[in-house]
Amino acid sequence: MEPKKYPAIVKWSLVIGIVIVINMFFNYAISLIYSAPQYDQFCKQEQVIEAITTKDACLAKGGQWDANYYGKPSIPGETIPAGYCNLQFTCNNDYNDARITYEKNIFIALVSLGILLVAVSFMLSFNWILSVSASMGGLLSIIIASIRYWSEAGNALRVAILFVALCTLIYFAVKKFKD
Repeated sequence: MEPKKYPAIVKWSLVIGIVIVINMFFNYAISLIYSAPQYDQFCKQEQVIEAITTKDACLAKGGQWDANYYGKPSIPGETIPAGYCNLQFTCNNDYNDARITYEKNIFIALVSLGILLVAVSFMLSFNWILSVSASMGGLLSIIIASIRYWSEAGNALRVAILFVALCTLIYFAVKKFKD
């Protein structure tokens, strides 16, 4: 008995579904294993915030003092402070450092999974749908990783990301579509 032929739209629908689900799986599995830093872990939100009116008091609490405060007194006769204290300065910097490290690690994980999936696609050549789904899923994982980390990456890393992506696409084209 000859295997049943399915229309191309059915095959491509399955491929697209597998590509989307595998990338959702990668992202949710990673977030389950490796939690993103939360802002309130670094910067505690106090219920009562006392006014800090001196540079020394501000720096002692980890804040950043801005002597160029242009506020206006809200009550007649009130004195204008000599500056402004940003109490979230240090904790915000710590949070941003943790977030950048987190995004870099997610980038590495997603690119690694993407490359692994593209490599697995060649082992799945016995099944066209699985092979194409794995290779496209791997490429999409690399694209998602690059988009997530793009704003944090420097120019040299951006060029490297694009170079790796281009080489992967060329390799895929040569291996999958030999004439």
